[in-house]
Amino acid sequence: MASTIQQAVQQVLAKGLADPRVDGLITVTKVTVSDDLKAATVWVSVLPQERQKLVVHGLSHAAAHIRRQVGDLVSLKQMPTVSFRLDESLKREAEVYRALDKARTATPSPAADGDEAGGEVGEDAGAGPDGNEGADGGRA
Repeated sequence: MASTIQQAVQQVLAKGLADPRVDGLITVTKVTVSDDLKAATVWVSVLPQERQKLVVHGLSHAAAHIRRQVGDLVSLKQMPTVSFRLDESLKREAEVYRALDKARTATPSPAADGDEAGGEVGEDAGAGPDGNEGADGGRA
């Protein structure tokens, strides 16, 4: 049910709303539906970031209208009430990727030293002193 509502809400938002607050790139990231199927929370990601709160406010104001349009697209016995929340997980994920990329560029990799022995150690890490696997020379 949640994925059906998610697709329908995305369709409605793709068509656009008359509210000027609801502008920018709006992506429905997930939908959660209550156990009694009476309420659905729609999580959205908004770009540009400066407009996030304004867009979510506009979506919340238009929730009844969006619910009615989604109800026309989805055949449910009773359409749940819809509320909108800002999904900041993508923002946090992007920050983690930026931090990892910064750490990767700041720290030289072991192979970057020009030491070719560094690569060989990793390849023969399981070899014994005679170059064979394990203490029994690779025999089972």
